[in-house]
Order: sequence, then structure tokens, then C-alpha cells
Amino acid sequence: MTSIYSEILASASRGEKLLCILIDPENFDNNKAEAFLKRMPQNASYLLVGGSTATAQQTEQTVEALKQHSELPVILFPGSHEQITEEADAILFLSLLSGRNPEYLIGQQIKSVPRLQFSSLEILPTAYILIDGGKESAVQRVSKTQPMSRCEVNLISETALAGEFSGKNLVYLEAGSGAKIPVGAAIISEVKKTVTIPLIVGGGIRSKEQLQEAYDAGADIVVIGTAFEGNNFVQL
Repeated sequence: MTSIYSEILASASRGEKLLCILIDPENFDNNKAEAFLKRMPQNASYLLVGGSTATAQQTEQTVEALKQHSELPVILFPGSHEQITEEADAILFLSLLSGRNPEYLIGQQIKSVPRLQFSSLEILPTAYILIDGGKESAVQRVSKTQPMSRCEVNLISETALAGEFSGKNLVYLEAGSGAKIPVGAAIISEVKKTVTIPLIVGGGIRSKEQLQEAYDAGADIVVIGTAFEGNNFVQL
């Protein structure tokens, strides 16, 4: 069976752009999972499940509901070590490199080891970098860290490269859920030129134009969440 990471690498090498739909278990009605999936863009590649403050039960129930109605791989996007379930296919093993809180650099990762050591989940080591999106994000509040300034393009790219040098397999540039301003094209472009691993971009992307701008700037994978919550579905 081909691994999810192998698929991501192959798509990136071919220049194929991937789309992930982010689902926050706290805001998702599991009873409407089938209807939600039917309205989702046909070109979606993966489902991301996670939120900064979702419970273990919420996470597992949402993954189970999605699995009942979709064959798309489900990747966990955990806000803490408690948001791990074997019902998913893979997990973004995140290190919040934009902050300096040891709990989210390595603390939560250590706490997750008992659940992951003998797990069947595919583990995807990811350099997670929070960028100022124009409003305080849940990640910022929970992690008690500050996002990186959009003006610090060189520092952001150097942070991403430090993540690659540290053995991360993916870089995730995040403006935060519901961000007013998505990660800028200049940042995406510079990071893409700097690293050799696949680049994920998310936060604040609500239109087809913003999605295409992120792709054109160099994003290999774009994550969209808020634009698909409730009745806010956009056409992509």
C-alpha cells in the first residue's frame, strides 16, 4: 500500500496541486457528514481532522463519521496529544517552530509517544509555522506563543529550513483558522525556494482566487477549513 507521504512527494514532483479540507470536530455535525462530503469539492485529496481545543471523543467520533461516507484518507491535525485516534490514516506530527514554548516544540510530542509507538497511523513529521493572519488565532491562545510577522519573510524561510534540517518531512505555513489575511504569496514563494520538502499552506483562504494564488506562489498542498463550515461553502 502506497504511503500518504509517498503520494504527496509524487504529486509534488509532478507539479500536481493537492487540496485538503480541514474539519474541526468542535464545529462539525457528525450526523450531517454525508451531506457535507457530497458538497465538498471533487478535487479534494485528503481530509484533515483537528482543532486547538477538540476533545479525544469529538475527534474520534468525527473521524468515524467521515470514514463511513468517504474513502478519502483522513489525516489528524492535532491540537494536543489527546486528539489521537486509530480510526484515522495518518497524523501530522507537529512541532510549532514559530513559537518558543517547549510544550509545543517537544512536550506534546513526548506525551503522544505511548499512543503512537505501536500505532498503525502513518506519522508525518511537520514543521508548523504560525504566521500573523490579522487576528488572534486559537493556536496562538492555546500555545501561548506569538505568530511570526508577515514582514519577516527571510526569518520565516530560515525557520522552515531549520525544520527541514531537523528532519521534518513537511512544512506547514498557517495563518490560523478564520484568519483575516492568508499567508502572502511572497512568503510562500520564498519558503518554496528555500526548502526541498513539500509545502502546506492554510488559514484565511476563502476564494478560488486566493487558492490559486497560493498554488501559483508554490504551495504543494492548500488547506481550507472555515470556507466550508456551516453554509459557507465556496465554489473552487
